[in-house]
Amino acid sequence: MARLGELDLPDRLAPWLPRWVTSVAVGLLATACAAVVRFIVDTLVPGAAIFSWVFPAAMIATLFARWLAGLTAASVSIGFGWYYLYPVKNSFRFETSAQAVTMGSVILTALITILLAELFRRSVRRAAHERDRQIAERELFLEEFDHRVKNNFTLVTALLDMQRRRAGEGETADALSSALTRVESIARAHRHLYRGTATPGTVDMAAYLQELCAALSDALFLRGAIVLEHRSDHAALPRDRAVSIGLIVNELVTNAAKHAFTGREGGAIAVRFAAHAPGWRLTIADNGTGMTAETRAKGRPGGLGQRLIDGFVRQARGTMQVESGAEGTTVTVDLEA
Repeated sequence: MARLGELDLPDRLAPWLPRWVTSVAVGLLATACAAVVRFIVDTLVPGAAIFSWVFPAAMIATLFARWLAGLTAASVSIGFGWYYLYPVKNSFRFETSAQAVTMGSVILTALITILLAELFRRSVRRAAHERDRQIAERELFLEEFDHRVKNNFTLVTALLDMQRRRAGEGETADALSSALTRVESIARAHRHLYRGTATPGTVDMAAYLQELCAALSDALFLRGAIVLEHRSDHAALPRDRAVSIGLIVNELVTNAAKHAFTGREGGAIAVRFAAHAPGWRLTIADNGTGMTAETRAKGRPGGLGQRLIDGFVRQARGTMQVESGAEGTTVTVDLEA
């Protein structure tokens, strides 16, 4: 019902027709529809309910095209019924005072119907305008917030990159590089949060992981000797879970690039994200040499890298399994729905 109040035909057609013309036309159309229904009823029960369809016609016309449309529908319908049907055909005369009171009651009721419909229409229009204003203000705030967050991410990544370059080679540079890729992963999730997803506050995992893997490929495999493949199903996940999944991918792909292909000139890493009852499954697999004793030692439960991965898996509400052998390593993370 509220949608009827929001649909203002005079405003919609204002570029082509004057508003009053649209209102009168809608009123006449409502009158014609009421006349057709009245004709059908009169065919079945002659002389019954002469003015019954005046009120819905006036109300609907008012809701669609303002009070003038309702007044037009009521005036034409009542005038026609009064002159041609009630009380004396082809005349506006009354035979009794009761007939005059009846006609006055019909006119008054029609005016009250038009008044109430117009008040309802205006209140709905005001509510719609207020809603649109609030939405516009919220979108402006989100755009400003998004812009500031992007600037903050850019500043942080620039500072980390500058410190990494100054550190040269060594563990400090490696640590700063890892921090830089993590911040960039979070920044990418933030960007996808405002790209018109179907559900506000969610991230399209296919687009997010595609961009993340492309960036990792550019950063880690400049010579093209190691290929990073990616395939993801479309899934809209909350921003926090998406960030955690992105950080898992970041850590595991980086670890594979550093340790899985020692002594080899090339290889492949595959990232898969797909629906898997009752939720989703993330798989990172490589065809490297498998986890050596040294790599296993670095990935022991007390190591920083492993603690980060375990923490990200918990944040994503998942469980992780690792399989490693001479043909490579596969890490599977099963995520709850």
